[in-house]
Amino acid sequence: MTASVTANEKRDFVKWLLTNFQMKRRESVWILNYLMSHDELLENVHFVEGVEHCPRGMMISTTSSTGAPFRFYKGTIVSADAEKSFHDMRLHPDQPMYIELKFPEKRRVPEFIAVLEDNPFLPMNEELKHMDRVTADQVVDSSLKHYQLAQLEKAIDQALDSQDRDLFEELSRKYQQLQSEVD
Repeated sequence: MTASVTANEKRDFVKWLLTNFQMKRRESVWILNYLMSHDELLENVHFVEGVEHCPRGMMISTTSSTGAPFRFYKGTIVSADAEKSFHDMRLHPDQPMYIELKFPEKRRVPEFIAVLEDNPFLPMNEELKHMDRVTADQVVDSSLKHYQLAQLEKAIDQALDSQDRDLFEELSRKYQQLQSEVD
């Protein structure tokens, strides 16, 4: 995902989108056309995922997508009224506007990927947090086992040096058992 996208890149993408897809609401077409003709607005528009987490944003759907045709988010207010979003956009052109687009297989479309930006308001998914914890636990467990193997190797060497056969066999069994857990 791109960190900063120029107004021209956004304009080219919106043209491409309007050429290749039909929007579920005609007001969405008006909004997108209006965006293309105003550089100040385009500078403050960010195409993201998860727009419902943004302080100000729109979700626009194509006819070939599932879900709601249009949503406008401002603070805790959610509206299906595209005219409200249009007026808000016109009244506050200097404020960031986050737009999420719904169309099929968008993750495979280079034109979309080129303008997609990270959503700074997207909360970390609980599943990702859990996966991070599991990964961290695995790293710690693996490191601990490798340390224990190294300590057993030293103890085995000492048992060999002191010719203590019983200790050598006991440590060798522990080493093999621990080694099988690491593999």
